[in-house]
Amino acid sequence: MSGLPQSQVAEAVSFTLNRLSQSGVLALSSQPGIVIESPKRPEWGDFSSNVAMLLASQVRQAPMKIGEVLAGELQREWPHLFSRVDVASPGFLNFTLNPLCWIQVLQSIQEFGLLFGTSRVGKGQRILLEFVSANPTGPLHVGHGRGAALGQALANVLQASGFSVEREYYINDAGRQLLLLGQSVLARYREKLGKGTGFPEDGYHGDYIKEIADALIRTRQSALLDLPAEEAERMCAMEASALLLDRIRQDLSRFGIGFEIWFSETQLHESGKIQQAFDLLRQKHLLEQRDGAWWFCSSRFGDEKDRVAQKQDGSYTYLAADIAYHREKLGRGYDTLINVWGADHHGYIPRMEAAVQAFGFPKETLKVVLVQMVSLLRGGQKVEMSKRAGEFVTLREVLDEVGPDAAKFFFLMRRADTHLDFDLDLAKQQSADNPVYYVQYAHARLASLFRVAQDRGYHLPRIEEVKTDFLLQEEELGLIKRLAHYPTVVEGSAVALEPHRLTFYLQELAAQLHAYYNRHRVLPPLSVTERSESTEGVSESSEFPEEPESEESREHSSEKISSDVTSARLAILRQVQTVIRNGLTLLGVSAPEKM
Repeated sequence: MSGLPQSQVAEAVSFTLNRLSQSGVLALSSQPGIVIESPKRPEWGDFSSNVAMLLASQVRQAPMKIGEVLAGELQREWPHLFSRVDVASPGFLNFTLNPLCWIQVLQSIQEFGLLFGTSRVGKGQRILLEFVSANPTGPLHVGHGRGAALGQALANVLQASGFSVEREYYINDAGRQLLLLGQSVLARYREKLGKGTGFPEDGYHGDYIKEIADALIRTRQSALLDLPAEEAERMCAMEASALLLDRIRQDLSRFGIGFEIWFSETQLHESGKIQQAFDLLRQKHLLEQRDGAWWFCSSRFGDEKDRVAQKQDGSYTYLAADIAYHREKLGRGYDTLINVWGADHHGYIPRMEAAVQAFGFPKETLKVVLVQMVSLLRGGQKVEMSKRAGEFVTLREVLDEVGPDAAKFFFLMRRADTHLDFDLDLAKQQSADNPVYYVQYAHARLASLFRVAQDRGYHLPRIEEVKTDFLLQEEELGLIKRLAHYPTVVEGSAVALEPHRLTFYLQELAAQLHAYYNRHRVLPPLSVTERSESTEGVSESSEFPEEPESEESREHSSEKISSDVTSARLAILRQVQTVIRNGLTLLGVSAPEKM
């Protein structure tokens, strides 16, 4: 989408630098990366760049002088693009565009439709994105829900930016946690059959363990009582983890989350891949035996100390399986591995970065996105939860209460590495105070407007059918400039691994749209007779009523509008609706036609 204003400015600056270099005006050995950004204050122009400051050391001139040379050349050579180019201390270039350039934004949205905002910045690089990966030892809780929403949105913005993404769920179905699950279920099973012998100290609490025990009694009656304890625990663990994994799949499906790959930790053990990884590390002298245990020499790659990978008794630590798992992922040929982890895994990052480097890959091959905890609020009060006591709010309960759309949007309203307060009452409100409703309503409001317009015989015009002057009024131009920023937001969200930027943008666009729509008519008022026959429309008040009013009910508006104005506003608002729909879709949130 190089026709967008920001891209055009970057191309003009790059082309002009080449010309100035070839003519000897600027002695350039190479061009710096040209970054075009929105200025902090709108009166400074439409875009700005620090390129003159980046060139100062290379050119051996003051940034202001370089900026003045560039500004003069850009205005001479690109009059159709720039109405003015200013230089601000200590060397910023501020660009004010020819208003006609903004029409191209509307044309691009119209042309690309659902693809508007996509780019090729990723150049097809292959990414394996692992997220959720909750142990099948209990239901998904709200923290898993935040990770799931983040992972899905991240995959979507990466794909929209030209990366090739596969989603993976790592099933931790081996090790001590499965042993504890089996012991916990067996203890409840025996308890319910009147043969209780106590509960494991570190066992899993919660009603779901009792429910699994009930299910075992229905299918196996008392048969497990006759088995040796270890065999009974193993069977309980296998059946319980299968039931819980099935529940996890169901909850994720309902949440609209899918994975191309479900990878079992058991595969690593049964296939011998852990031992294979160890053998390779020994060959590299990165696995050393000390006091009967095997230590991974992670400190050689920046970790604060070496780590035990295999204990003296021959059993593997969690680290051993993780090392083998990451080697297995690297062997599949991905350019980048992205892991979405809970914030409590922060200290684990250097170990995995060390493992990646130990197998001959750059540290940057692995990227980890940390997700902070979620606090649920109800009635302004925090909902107390204790995972250890088995008292936690499940993702299923949240979906039952607020629905998938609100849950996803709320989970994505803050940076992943910041704590999130999730207000359940707010998430259910149908008002402007509810962010997801606010954005979805903007889309539905426009859909309703277009239905009314068509019912009244109005043609929904294309951009080229509209008189340009009516597209470039002050407020209309403000909307267009906001739309022009959308591709940059998508690309920035992908590159920085921060899809929350998209929720911020959509709220800003929705606010601008609602304010514009509440100030200006789009369709001329109906006659009294026509008004009495009109029943469908959208709200015209600044707050959203439970039952949307008709487009024709806006009696407070005295604005007189011509058919040219109506056409221009319909054309612009159609593109606003497209961008809102595209953004919601990337977040995994629906864009309703009616609310």
